[in-house]
Amino acid sequence: MKGRNMTRWRDPAKDPRQEKKTDLITPEGYASMQSLLDHLVRVRRPEQSRKTGEAAAQGDRSENADYTYNKKALNGTIARIAYLQKRLDALTVVDRLPADRDRVFFSAWVTLEDDDGEEMRIRIVGPDETDNKKHWISVDAPLARALLGKSLDAEVTVDAPGGETSYIITDIAYAERS
Repeated sequence: MKGRNMTRWRDPAKDPRQEKKTDLITPEGYASMQSLLDHLVRVRRPEQSRKTGEAAAQGDRSENADYTYNKKALNGTIARIAYLQKRLDALTVVDRLPADRDRVFFSAWVTLEDDDGEEMRIRIVGPDETDNKKHWISVDAPLARALLGKSLDAEVTVDAPGGETSYIITDIAYAERS
């Protein structure tokens, strides 16, 4: 179990600190969530059920750490499955490209240049598919909200932790859909 995150998973929909999420998702994001749900239902839940049953068969459950641990893990997986099922039902897959591809809309790849001349490329995606390593930001993020509807060479200013930051849009691209 070394290296596993053992924090309790909480349903973001029930967390009062969470703002309402936009119910948009790219086809890739939807497929990824569907794949995760399938893995949880077909692999992880049966595996955790088996482990919980084996631990329960060891005797007194009140002092059985294996049983307690596996039961909590199973309950967490069941809650995650329920959340994913509910969330997937609520999502709208945006599978069409915008008519005006010269402006920033949902699913756009946007290249920005900051005041220091440094460039970064981000993609605007749904809140369920954000990924810092890929530079995919939520459509609900302040930077994405500032970019939406803007065109090439437009300047946007965003409040950042270190103060206001300005960016110029140097490129807008969309992935072709089949």
